[in-house]
Amino acid sequence: MSISPTLDRTDPAVLLAPGSPQLAALLEEIGAGSAVRERDRIAPYAQIDLLRAARFGALRVPRDHGGAGTSLRETFRLVMALAAVDSNVAHILRSHFAFVEQMLRSTDPGQREHWLREAAAGTFVAGAATELGSHQVGAEKFGTTLRRDAAGVLRLNGVKYYSTGSLYADALLYIALDDDERLVSVVVPADREGVVLEDDWDGLGQSLTGTGTTRLEQVAVEPGEVLVERPLPADGPVRRFGVLQLYITAVIAGATRNAADDAIALVRSREGRPFAHAAARPADDPLLQEVVGEIVSAAYAAEATVLRAAEAQDAEADSVVDGEPDPDLADRAALEAAQAKVVVDQIALAATARVFDLGGASATKRERNLDRHWRNVRTLSTHNPLLHKSQAIGDGALNGTPLPPNWFF
Repeated sequence: MSISPTLDRTDPAVLLAPGSPQLAALLEEIGAGSAVRERDRIAPYAQIDLLRAARFGALRVPRDHGGAGTSLRETFRLVMALAAVDSNVAHILRSHFAFVEQMLRSTDPGQREHWLREAAAGTFVAGAATELGSHQVGAEKFGTTLRRDAAGVLRLNGVKYYSTGSLYADALLYIALDDDERLVSVVVPADREGVVLEDDWDGLGQSLTGTGTTRLEQVAVEPGEVLVERPLPADGPVRRFGVLQLYITAVIAGATRNAADDAIALVRSREGRPFAHAAARPADDPLLQEVVGEIVSAAYAAEATVLRAAEAQDAEADSVVDGEPDPDLADRAALEAAQAKVVVDQIALAATARVFDLGGASATKRERNLDRHWRNVRTLSTHNPLLHKSQAIGDGALNGTPLPPNWFF
């Protein structure tokens, strides 16, 4: 399956290099109007097309496959930079970057080659795993099936939720149970007949991510679209994926930076009608300066925490042999991603709420949409269980208890 368009073959490693004027221009264009888009629910298709053309999704693809070959630390730095101009757009690409990591560890050379080349050409992959029901969240229980029909054609049927990014993707990844009740992953073109994407996400934040319902109705699947995966033995190591969890924290850090930028702009814009007992010029008011300093510092701390945890993700990725990382390094990467979440969530929620201390009632006007920062951080932070992560970290520190064996870590 080849679905990528013909794109400008500009080397993404050059385009996306630190300090690149092209990167600065790209981020400026994506950030323009982001507050209005979110306020008026204007889907960022054009902005995703800009990233597709720039081959932003090829950051982790090796240079010999046409990508930028960046480390995870550098990748997260760029994801935070993107989130700092539009957290919705950055969040949309989460599943894609997770898929690329999956392909980097694939033991099937044909599939690895194919999908890395697709990512290098600009193809974005999204999808969904979550299914609603009464089962425990994180437990591998799925009602979606991949069965052969009477004619021998593989058919995918089921309903998925939290389909982040699917509205904007070129290909979609799903987990299902095959005829032998084994878990399998399939990747199909987003426009395949029978794939129904519903933009019904009604969360208080991240409203443009396409995090809605997907209905799979007799979707035909080619044999080559079923991913070859090697299952872990029952008594083997837990398959961790700290990168997937840290990505959300990186988007939160970027949203905090966006709030800091808006805080500075808000104070600078307040040239008239200061409070009678305050400084005549808001930018000279030491109280406002203090709040801005706190918000800017919170953004710095969040970014630094993500980058520190990203180094553990790199150590895990560099240890992969025959598709599997060193289990101790994988556990360490999961732990650092969890610790980063616990800290960054709290820093970001406090910082994005303080923006309103910098303005009068006019700061709450819908046209400014300053509340989007807190709403987006609040929504992002709920993707993984903060309280349970804090408890697991504490239990490990006190009693040496391993992290829970599921994909939330």
